[in-house]
Amino acid sequence: MTMKTVVDFKNMKESSEKITMITAYDYPSAKLVEAAGTDIILVGDSLGMVVLGYDSTIPVTMADMIHHTKATRRGAKDTFIIVDMPFASYHISNSEVIKNAASLLQDASANAVKLEGAVFEQISLLTKVGIPVVAHLGLTPQAIGIDGTYKVKGKTEEEAQALIEDAKKAEAAGAFMLVLECVPDVLAQAITKVLKIPVIGIGASKNTDGQVLVFHDIVSYGIDRKSKFVKIYADMNKMVYGALTSFNEEVKGNLFPFPENTFQANYEEITFLYGGTNEDR
Repeated sequence: MTMKTVVDFKNMKESSEKITMITAYDYPSAKLVEAAGTDIILVGDSLGMVVLGYDSTIPVTMADMIHHTKATRRGAKDTFIIVDMPFASYHISNSEVIKNAASLLQDASANAVKLEGAVFEQISLLTKVGIPVVAHLGLTPQAIGIDGTYKVKGKTEEEAQALIEDAKKAEAAGAFMLVLECVPDVLAQAITKVLKIPVIGIGASKNTDGQVLVFHDIVSYGIDRKSKFVKIYADMNKMVYGALTSFNEEVKGNLFPFPENTFQANYEEITFLYGGTNEDR
């Protein structure tokens, strides 16, 4: 498998080949996502909710993102990796923005960073430095403190027009890709058509250039919620629960470990443990 590039994604849009993106946060999930032939891995700050147990993405730190991106890269050496810049890590001084973004590429071996919201100056700044940037518009989870809830964006004419303009500004600032989250079908289609860069949808219909979903949502692992835009392809909660309860039952019933799970010693070497004496050895 050859790692795709920014140019490859642009060509995929032009040829109408759909782009696949799945989140991964550690070595085993990254190995599986890469083996499945996924185009892009996103190390999302959603790890705060699905891996670390937070109520939102807000508590996630740069250290968290670097730690999980390193593990993901070890599991997916040949896949293009985009990593989220966490809350407030790109709203400070220019030098700090560059330092934080650069560390995700230099220390964690990511290929690009993703920024939420209308942060066009930061997109331009990082692009000029040589750091590939993905923009993220529509529902932006890091803004939960202001919005108060996760809801569909662009349902009014004013919101829709604003999103179209913001998408154009993100492209003009240098973003090579746009993630568009939770917007109406017709708006997603309009934004995808007006931009030359690929648009990846999540809750934004199939009329975009590609799709992204969270690993734990796809396989229903460790989560109880199900968003409307999610399709569950496997029920790991059920499978893993069954395996764990079977283990408990077999241990409690003195069944496990079975003979095939047990190591045996050479009788002649440790005779005394088999009922012999030290003199028999």
